[in-house]
Amino acid sequence: MLSKPLCLFLSAMMATTSLAAAADGRVAADRHGPAYTVDGRLVAPADYREWVYLSSGLDMSYNPKAMASPSPMFDNTFVNPESYRAFASTGRWPDKTVIVLEVRGSAGKGSINQRGHYQSGGVQGMDVHVKDTARFQGGWAFFSFDDGAAPAKQIPVAEACYTCHSAHGAVDTTFVQFYPTLLPVAQQHSTLSAAYLKDTAKLVRSPN
Repeated sequence: MLSKPLCLFLSAMMATTSLAAAADGRVAADRHGPAYTVDGRLVAPADYREWVYLSSGLDMSYNPKAMASPSPMFDNTFVNPESYRAFASTGRWPDKTVIVLEVRGSAGKGSINQRGHYQSGGVQGMDVHVKDTARFQGGWAFFSFDDGAAPAKQIPVAEACYTCHSAHGAVDTTFVQFYPTLLPVAQQHSTLSAAYLKDTAKLVRSPN
């Protein structure tokens, strides 16, 4: 049993933490779950590079800066650890999943490299896909942090990213088909979407 002084100390610490969060304009959240300002903007996850890495792509992002770049652009995808563990066990994303896609530039020749491309420079854009069923229509929402780390408004549901993910996402509107460590998990648990299976069948029939 905790002593009375220790209980009072812990209570004071919890109250201080809550007041600090309120003063910062943020809504309390799980350690790696989504955090919002009081007006509903998403707070950029500062430590996402310590999360679970899923995959990288080259010139696959539809981020405006990536699409406008004359050089190939890399995207790197990370997910909060708790959601990764849940998906690895069930083949499904739990509520409060946060998937981060960062965009970085590329270079061809540098140091000893003479062919191919490697990532170069700082982050040029960041998109975040959040599952929060109590907050968002359809359960998921997109946010873009192209203007820096300031909290971001939800991208309107009328934008093409929602339609594309719903029509082609392999699992729960997410592009698990591009995450090589998770696609076999979804196959094992039979959680692949009908839309993805339809797309795959089309490729089999018309490989070119």
